Amino acid sequence: MSAGYAIAYRLGLTPWEKAGRDAAVQFNALLDREQQGSPPYGRALDIGCGTGDHALNLARRGWDVTAVDFVPRALDTARAKTAEAGVDVHYVTADVTDMADEVGGDFALLLDVGCFHGLKPQQRPAYVQQIQTVSRPGTTLLMLAFQPGRRPPAPLPRGASRQELEQTFVGWDVIGDDAADTSCMSAPVKRTAPHFFRLRRDT
Repeated sequence: MSAGYAIAYRLGLTPWEKAGRDAAVQFNALLDREQQGSPPYGRALDIGCGTGDHALNLARRGWDVTAVDFVPRALDTARAKTAEAGVDVHYVTADVTDMADEVGGDFALLLDVGCFHGLKPQQRPAYVQQIQTVSRPGTTLLMLAFQPGRRPPAPLPRGASRQELEQTFVGWDVIGDDAADTSCMSAPVKRTAPHFFRLRRDT
């Protein structure tokens, strides 16, 4: 799917980004839960940030945001949005399975809206190892993922189930599993039955 993402951004076919925007009310409620006291809230990492919508949201809320993606076209758009918005986001070009040296560490919040669920099975352990390196005990990972086996005949991500997350994310607990509000989403995305997962690092 990695090459597919680059092609999709070139063609402007990014349903995972639209799915995240369409679930904005629910998503913002999940972010509200992670914010204790007054800003600044700490370091946040947007994994597979695409064109930067969620990184900008986090920065406006008062997080110290780093955002990573491997598609230069997407990051160019993200940087332009950030400059126009007048907020600070540190954008990094890197593969999420080999990003730790580039993004740094000690993140309190990790955000993944449509990245992990598009990785090949053999790539997923490396992803988990990377987020283990950049996080700390108590870190929260918020993830939007399509459910597997439900994608239409189109090049959409393969998806990830709660069971797959529990098996793959060793040292993390799945503490939230909510069906995403799909009322504003397109029919193909609705059929993927996306879920918002909330994971907490315990070791």
